Amino acid sequence: MSEHQNTQQPLGAYSQKLIELMQQDSHVLPQVQKESLLLAILNDLHLHHQQHCLAYQNIINANQQQSVASELEALPYIAVRLFKQLELYSIDQPEIFKVLQSSGTTSQTAAKVYLDKATSARQSKALVNILQATIGKQRLPMLIIDAASTVKNPKFSARAAGIQGLAFFGRDHCYALDDNMQPDWPAIAAFTAKYRNQPVLIFGFTFMLWAYFIEALKQQNKQLKLEQAIVLHSGGWKKLEDQKVDNDTLKAHIKQTIGATKVHNFYGMAEQVGTIFVECYHGHLHAPLLADVIVRNPYDLSPCKISEQGIIQVLSALPTSYPGFSLLTEDMGRITAIDTCPCGQLGKTIAIDGRLPKTEVRGCSDTQTGVAHG
Repeated sequence: MSEHQNTQQPLGAYSQKLIELMQQDSHVLPQVQKESLLLAILNDLHLHHQQHCLAYQNIINANQQQSVASELEALPYIAVRLFKQLELYSIDQPEIFKVLQSSGTTSQTAAKVYLDKATSARQSKALVNILQATIGKQRLPMLIIDAASTVKNPKFSARAAGIQGLAFFGRDHCYALDDNMQPDWPAIAAFTAKYRNQPVLIFGFTFMLWAYFIEALKQQNKQLKLEQAIVLHSGGWKKLEDQKVDNDTLKAHIKQTIGATKVHNFYGMAEQVGTIFVECYHGHLHAPLLADVIVRNPYDLSPCKISEQGIIQVLSALPTSYPGFSLLTEDMGRITAIDTCPCGQLGKTIAIDGRLPKTEVRGCSDTQTGVAHG
């Protein structure tokens, strides 16, 4: 078998198990039942990628990992940075529909994620299901804290993919920044005048939302008075931590400058598009129905207990075109609870504490100024 040659086999069993899981209600499905359904799917994905991606097969063989795991913690995983170093895909080249590239500075190598139409559609459907639970099914007028040129760039970056993915949930899109990352005050004023006292959706990568928008509003002593806005943001916490800005501080300044109190952080990455961890109204990041998380000790990689800090491993039931179903990230965090969040949604909740020390910065929220992911 050549590096990317594959003898296509039907994924019928996988597809049927995925449908069965998707029919479950995450609010009433206990973690132990979710793990049972998810484990069967992830084992199928492991076998599929072993058969169709030689690089993944070599990694598994080199580590002498078992073929079928009896629990989530026993599933094989690969380091997320390998997507920068190897071409990892489990499809024939003609089937490649889209290649996502995580943005990077000049000192970085971009990660490449290879999608076929089936995986891309699966990810889009999952993202819709996750976000509609937070923002509703109606498309709202949308203010995007970025420049329109970002999504017009012929190099399809993960940052652009993130904007396009979220833009699907809005209408009458307004880009708040110009090409120099400065606020487009006339456009912002027109948007706020048109939609004041109405529900709107605001999306921005966290550091950009703070540095290019909230800070600018404060400097100009402007208040948008969009009290019914829903604010979604993700990534870039490392730079905010350096500025002593935590989640509560960010929310307080959003309320002061925008007027919004419905603010949701979410955790996700280009290597697992579609399965994002969204913050509920109680401030907890929830593992979605089609994904899960394991936290591993940074010294021996053994699974951590609840509240113990370690390296985040993310699991996703979605990717069949590339072996990204079980990834060891470069993020530190904790599982904060299982089946006990006051919001009523069952499963695991997590907290992200920052980057693994001395790791290369990467992620969907990178900008030309080097914004960190997560």
